[in-house]
Amino acid sequence: MLAALTVVLALTVRRDGYATDPGGLSWWYAAAWLVFAAAAWSLRKVPVRHQAALIVAGGIAVAATGLLAPPRTSTDAYRYAWDGRVQAAGISPYDHAPADRELAGLRDRWLFPTDPAQCALPDHAPVDGGCTLLNRPSVHTIYPPVAEAYYLLMDEITPGSARLKPLQIGGALFAVGTTLGLLRIVRRRGPDGTAAPVPAVAYWAWCPAVPVEAVNNAHVDGLAVLLTVAGLGTLTGRPAIGRLRAAAGGALIGAGVAVKLLPAVVLPAVLRRRPVTVILSTVGGIALSYLPYALASHSSVFGYLGGYTEEEGYDDPSARGRFALLRLALPDSWSLPVTLAVLLAVTAYVLRRTNPERPWSGALLLLGWSFLLLTPGYSWYALLLVALVALDGRWEWLTVAAAGAAAYVTAPAAPDFPVPTTAYGVAAGAVLAGWALRRRGKGVDAGHPEALSQARVNV
Repeated sequence: MLAALTVVLALTVRRDGYATDPGGLSWWYAAAWLVFAAAAWSLRKVPVRHQAALIVAGGIAVAATGLLAPPRTSTDAYRYAWDGRVQAAGISPYDHAPADRELAGLRDRWLFPTDPAQCALPDHAPVDGGCTLLNRPSVHTIYPPVAEAYYLLMDEITPGSARLKPLQIGGALFAVGTTLGLLRIVRRRGPDGTAAPVPAVAYWAWCPAVPVEAVNNAHVDGLAVLLTVAGLGTLTGRPAIGRLRAAAGGALIGAGVAVKLLPAVVLPAVLRRRPVTVILSTVGGIALSYLPYALASHSSVFGYLGGYTEEEGYDDPSARGRFALLRLALPDSWSLPVTLAVLLAVTAYVLRRTNPERPWSGALLLLGWSFLLLTPGYSWYALLLVALVALDGRWEWLTVAAAGAAAYVTAPAAPDFPVPTTAYGVAAGAVLAGWALRRRGKGVDAGHPEALSQARVNV
């Protein structure tokens, strides 16, 4: 099944149909997820001593499929390359939008074509003198400072002729590195001297979202996931942790937040041990990463963040399909306050009940319900959720990641059908069904027995 998964993913990545045939591409996505489920299930039949090696080898093969084509369903990586180019010229990426004439001398032809025929293609935005592959060329960058430092590093160490391939290779390295980190965490020996089984790590290593979003589309979320997993691993594994270890774990999570803001969701789950040290190191790390950019920039280092939240409808429940499930039963104006109230309650529960040796369980609960309530339309947001599932073992939460893919890829193919609402509704049903089964003591072995027993008494 692993070989079949690799073949299906390779064919999916090679297919360039997001703009021209999203319906056909959706069938390939569905096939990849179904074969992934079968491959993960078949891992149970592999002898325990061979499972880790197979997961790593399969993870490498799966990640490599993302390298077979340029980014297929997102243009974000073009902005990464541009931000690196701007920084290499000694200019803060937060000071100018790509369309600003002050940066015209930095425009590479592959990022800013002038051929009218090429400019007529999908995903090409008009600018003075031609067009660009960058999305939102008239707004300042949105990315936090550690992400920007990564873009600068990639620009400095790779030839310009390589274009986006170094970013894709970086994504593959982050994906495989995360697999190794997950294995290291789950194989730690417990109080009885035994190590946990490892099949759940395949939920990350073989998940279709990883080669598509972290590798092919080269989303920097892959780096954020790697840093967050490293932080979670640093903060666990011992009955007690010292201040230095707590500070290191907090700093790693802070670095993840300074790549993409989403890892901040895990913070409530890691505050059962040395909370002051963890908070100070996390916040301090974020502040230090922003400091050089704040000193070098004339504009806000938060860039387009406020405009992005408004554009995506997080402050207007009637826009862009946000709060889709809540809006089935509530007036639009209630969606945001109800979401905030529910997430506040979940956060309080996580703070009180999370097992300090399994903070990923609480983090998964909080992040998962954030997705179900907010119903985001971008599939790469779920990469962190997939990694948390691999640590926790509750496979039903993977349906939330699949729902994000449906909302992003399938919805354009069926504009008259509520694809995001349906997909997230099915995911919510799967999550609630999994919770009910575990409450009744009928939980399906997810390759992580501790997750089943502890689900009854801890998050």
